Amino acid sequence: MKRLSKEHTIKFFSAINEPKYRVELGETVIVETYDCYAGQIVTENDLRPQIDITKVNLATGPIYIEAVKSGDTLCIDVIDIQTADYGFMVASPGIGILGSDIAAPSTRILEIKNGQVKFNESIAVPFAPMIGVIGVAPSNGEIQTAVPGSHGGNLDTKDVKPGNKIYLPVSVDGALVALGDLHAAMGDGELSGTGVETSGEVKLKFSKFKSRLQNPVVEDSEAFYFLASASTYEEAVDTALRDAVSCLQQQSGLSFEDCHRLLSLACDLKISQIVNKLLTVRVRVPKTILVGVTTI
Repeated sequence: MKRLSKEHTIKFFSAINEPKYRVELGETVIVETYDCYAGQIVTENDLRPQIDITKVNLATGPIYIEAVKSGDTLCIDVIDIQTADYGFMVASPGIGILGSDIAAPSTRILEIKNGQVKFNESIAVPFAPMIGVIGVAPSNGEIQTAVPGSHGGNLDTKDVKPGNKIYLPVSVDGALVALGDLHAAMGDGELSGTGVETSGEVKLKFSKFKSRLQNPVVEDSEAFYFLASASTYEEAVDTALRDAVSCLQQQSGLSFEDCHRLLSLACDLKISQIVNKLLTVRVRVPKTILVGVTTI
């Protein structure tokens, strides 16, 4: 199995980035990734203000996917995620929703062991690895890996995890995939500005999907999640809802009004993250209301 090392990384998703790896459709690969600070935090004495911010959210790649063209939709199967045996969470003035209440920076190193992340002697949470940054190149310009968007990027969506698929609209030949920013666990919203940040490796498989999408979609065994990122809640929610309604209309043949009703009846609005430059939301559409549909 091909292993793609973290020797090659990007700071920006861009069509001008030279591919560092090439992968065939249907091929399974293992991608090594840095943590979000590229290994700069190792002990609790390593603090957020001390890090080199030019190394934040380095993403391994670009990966050129053979036979994928501009206008296609790329499907990425997240088969497995293996992380380091520890992660960390920083706190620093101004970081996170309540960051203005933090007087001084601090760092917590958290052990990852036996299917749990140990927070302290009495609190542990389930190990729930996910990919924070995964995306493709936009057709024009460049987008920092720390920023989410229709290309993917820093979506910080906890459903991008083993067993699930993420669909991304392709804007350049080969897609130029890159990924990083693994988390060992994270709650919806990433409210303090950090999950349990960790390094590791991700097993992936790439395929091509028949329909064209405008924004990322995640699929699990029970539902599809329509993702949207924007500078305001209103814009992000509007985009995600319209994508969900469009899918319901195409698959069911129902009117806009009935699909709008179904959103309230059976679908859930979820917040992925509210701490990046653009916030990200997702709408969960259960497969039970898409009778006979197994893919979007």
